Amino acid sequence: MKVSRLFSFIKTVTYYTLIFKGIGVKSVLKSPLKIDGSKRILIGNSVYIAYKTWLAAVPLTDSKKCELIIGDGCKIGNFNHIYSTGSVILEPNVLTADKVYISDNLHSYKDIKIPIWQQPIKQIGNVVIGEGTWLGENVCVIGASVGKQCVIGANSVVTKDIPDYCVAVGSPAKVIKRYNTIKGIWEKE
Repeated sequence: MKVSRLFSFIKTVTYYTLIFKGIGVKSVLKSPLKIDGSKRILIGNSVYIAYKTWLAAVPLTDSKKCELIIGDGCKIGNFNHIYSTGSVILEPNVLTADKVYISDNLHSYKDIKIPIWQQPIKQIGNVVIGEGTWLGENVCVIGASVGKQCVIGANSVVTKDIPDYCVAVGSPAKVIKRYNTIKGIWEKE
């Protein structure tokens, strides 16, 4: 039994090494739902991507650069959906809860005579999730960046940039606490 598990592990590691732009040592993908544009996806060392996550880096907006980078030590929850048509970067040690959606694009809805799914994809803005940040359950980040060491509360929708060292909640997400580096304490907004 141990030999068959070892063989399966080696086969999986070899497969991921071949399909991704890069994948670091000690990184694990637990039964991904879907992987699109794998040659544009770079996964760092000691990354854990939980059950049924969809990763994509597809230049649907004719972006000159299309990349999805997941930095060292990131922990991605179950059923996440991370979709890049330009640039989505998770810096080291980002933590996401389950059912998190991160994207740098939206469906256009300009022409009311055409179903939305048939309209072009619209590039919103590059996304960077800062080092050490935690995205709570059901968080959506769409075309905005989140600073380092932030907490984004469950069910929040981030559509505008969030600065470093902040706690943000709501739809749309608003900063409710900020770390005062001079006093060394968290302060309410």
